[in-house]
Amino acid sequence: MTGAIAARKEVLLARGADKIVSLGRLFYAMPLAVFAAEHFTATKEIARIVPRWIPGATFWTYFVGTALIAAALSIVTRKHGRWSGTLLALMFCLFVVLLHIPNVLADPKDRVAWAVALRDLSFSGGALAFAGMQTEEWRAKGKHALIEVGRIFIAVPTLFFAVVQLLHPDLVPGVPLARQTPTWIPGRIFWSYLAGVLFLVAGARLLMRRQPRRAAIGLGIMVLALIVAVYLPIWGANLFDIQNGLN
Repeated sequence: MTGAIAARKEVLLARGADKIVSLGRLFYAMPLAVFAAEHFTATKEIARIVPRWIPGATFWTYFVGTALIAAALSIVTRKHGRWSGTLLALMFCLFVVLLHIPNVLADPKDRVAWAVALRDLSFSGGALAFAGMQTEEWRAKGKHALIEVGRIFIAVPTLFFAVVQLLHPDLVPGVPLARQTPTWIPGRIFWSYLAGVLFLVAGARLLMRRQPRRAAIGLGIMVLALIVAVYLPIWGANLFDIQNGLN
């Protein structure tokens, strides 16, 4: 309870861009909670993703769902945040190594396989950044090794998504996978090019560590704009299609 009160106080006291930054933990935790719910409602489908050589696919599906819920609660309340962030980052890295890299190696030309692998790498980067901010070193010096690694884990996927978005503006912007943006979305090509350009700038500045905080804030605002302008309308067109909207 004290963690939740402190989180609320942080948002209320923040000013300007810091208010958006203070909401970052909530914006990160909400998707984790949604992903967690899917592990309990679509267990059979998710269990099929687990490599055959790993026994107990159903158990691991439930385990990951539980871990995501625990991580979401920890991040929102800042209870044991360093541990939850570090372990969450490790889990996403394991997804990359055990699930996605084999798919990439099976077909290195598969753009979607690369995008999915880098997407989870960026999730790991976000968790590392959060974990690093829960340390005394960050509070004293404003820096930490976990944050530096997280910065790279976010910068590289951002640059990849930027290039793909500019080359394939018909794809749904943000994390360009296989689906095309519906033709009825206003300015659908505009949003793709805008996201591609801003992702390119933000990713490069993050990678080179040139005003990384501003780059990260700009990247976050761009993604939030895409959610409002593109993803919410897609979800609103079919509220029961969670995979292509809410997810």
